[in-house]
Amino acid sequence: LDVAQMCEFDFVFGKNNYPVYTLPAEVAEKKQDKFAFIRELCVRGIESLYGVTKADLDSADEKKRELAQTLLERLDYELGVIQKTGFLDYFLIVWDFIKWARDEGIPVGPGRGSGAGCLVAYALRITDINPLRFGLLFERFLNPERVSPPDFDIDFCMRRREDVIQYVRQKYGDECVSNIITYGTFGAKMIVRDLARINELSYDDGDKLAKMIPNELNITLENAVKASRELQAEMNARAIVKEIIEDGEVIEGMVRNTGKHAAGIIITDKPLTEFVPVTLQEGALTTQYDKNVSEKLGLLKMDFLGLKTLTVIADAQQNVRRTHPELNFDIEKIPLDDPVTFKLLNEARTIGIFQLESGGMQNLCRQFSISSIDEIIALIALYRPGPMAFIPNYIEGKNNPASIKYPHPLLEEVCRETYGILVYQEQVMEAARRIAGYSLGGADILRRAMGKKDAAEMARQKSVFIEGAQKTNNIPPKKAEEIFALLEKFAQYGFNKSHSAAYAVVSYRTAYLKANFPVEFMAGALSNELGDADKVSHFIAECTAMNIEVLGPDVNQSRETFTPVPTNDPESIGTIRFGLAAIKGVGDLASQRIISERDKNGPYTDFQNFVSRMEPRLANKRVLECLIKTGAFDFTGIDRNHLLASMEGIMSQAADLQKDAQRGQVNLFGMLEAADAFPMNLGFFGK
Repeated sequence: LDVAQMCEFDFVFGKNNYPVYTLPAEVAEKKQDKFAFIRELCVRGIESLYGVTKADLDSADEKKRELAQTLLERLDYELGVIQKTGFLDYFLIVWDFIKWARDEGIPVGPGRGSGAGCLVAYALRITDINPLRFGLLFERFLNPERVSPPDFDIDFCMRRREDVIQYVRQKYGDECVSNIITYGTFGAKMIVRDLARINELSYDDGDKLAKMIPNELNITLENAVKASRELQAEMNARAIVKEIIEDGEVIEGMVRNTGKHAAGIIITDKPLTEFVPVTLQEGALTTQYDKNVSEKLGLLKMDFLGLKTLTVIADAQQNVRRTHPELNFDIEKIPLDDPVTFKLLNEARTIGIFQLESGGMQNLCRQFSISSIDEIIALIALYRPGPMAFIPNYIEGKNNPASIKYPHPLLEEVCRETYGILVYQEQVMEAARRIAGYSLGGADILRRAMGKKDAAEMARQKSVFIEGAQKTNNIPPKKAEEIFALLEKFAQYGFNKSHSAAYAVVSYRTAYLKANFPVEFMAGALSNELGDADKVSHFIAECTAMNIEVLGPDVNQSRETFTPVPTNDPESIGTIRFGLAAIKGVGDLASQRIISERDKNGPYTDFQNFVSRMEPRLANKRVLECLIKTGAFDFTGIDRNHLLASMEGIMSQAADLQKDAQRGQVNLFGMLEAADAFPMNLGFFGK
């Protein structure tokens, strides 16, 4: 208390303490401010992505002129809102580390959440979703009428996510970047197990008591006792059990342990110690306040998410570039209307396809008869509790246009893509704008009130809606009330279309790869499941179903991970070789050396040739044993036992040759090696 009374510190709420983006020196020299800089970046991005410039405002081509006008007007509107709300630095910070990631070859996701509705984000390559193509709304992301911080959740390749975070630490300072703490609390089962241990009951006894608690989410001990007769009987029979439950009710809900937020990173403009207490978690600076309190104190939280699917896509793309170098393949430039991809989806061959792999999704793929990426977006949005009830209406509307019923003629254009059903939150917002004259910012406030069932705000919005409907479209109050009730119903189920579109693009990319480059894709999928025997066997079974043979490792064909190998067999679409680095006991360094030597000087002719070309410290006895036992030298035709028996002799010969070479000596073996005369059918091997 004495220490606390000596401290003077005021927490300031509502003030942003975001880091400040420093303009590059060449920009500062031109005396260009941040607004001009970001606008220039966006104009360049629009020119690259849409092929239009400011000059096209005067184009004779009407379509090009209209597109240029639409893009530049929306760009200036969005930038105006971003500047007015004070988030220019935020956008530049995100643009900077995503640009760095792309420049470093780190796979970045197309986006997730409402950020995909922002044209500025698309032009800056923060997202990879065309908001005009998919009808996405900026106001769903940043609402000028209800200012709250924008929130970009960014997916990175699982393997390289930490590299991006490290770049941010270096740029803004280790003392200004931290992880976010999380608090684990005592739940009913956990507290029973812990108290049983403290009271020196056996593990089995404590486990038995914990299992008497019903498996209900967030159940309390009080409710568990009421629901479980078995637990009641145990409490009546044993005083120690009653004591455990009574003590547990006191401790329940208290903090048990700390951890770190899986993806959240805080970035500040000054050392974090000026805003929040900090600690170390797993050796890294971490806030002692959780994310909610940290954000209330104006700290910038960003989610750096690791998405395994991005790593699968990156590996598959690399495989395609290796097997088909003539294609110059780029997954971000594939067509979105590939019939082979839709055929694969409609046949429900979706093992390994992002978001569409479950049995329920496979059934829906068969029913949907997918013919466009827009239907994948709808499928992802509808396959959730609540909206699933509208799936039959959606399918019927697609198959029988005569069955489509629109809530109001003014909403036909809004609901046409989803066959008369309001599937997306953006549709609810657009409906409010068309029916009752809402601005899109005001419509987002309405959408939030409906989704959160905010009774007070709903009552206010209802009167605004009814009055607006009459004033804008002369719709009688009774009819307006009916439409409002309908919007309210759908708003509770509506899904963020921006988020669904971003997920659908990732789903489509995985499906495109599997449909068009099955061997390369499955090799990528297998490579990312090493260490999980169940998933590896699951994907190997899928390879078998696809007529892809998965073979053991081979020093002349395998790369570090699962490797697609061309085949001349007309009955097979290809084979996949097990990766060298995945062999227990071989490791990354040895496998990389094996591959680099092979790429530089050609295939290994036999086992002796392999040993002579490898450094002894990398191709040591253990590495060679593991390679032999897994069949990496089966191509030689020599029995594995013979290779193992002769291994030490060959290693000794190779070591002598290397020593002689270093001394500049040449002997009989050296001459033979130089003449490539080390045949593998020497007598002691047998055949």
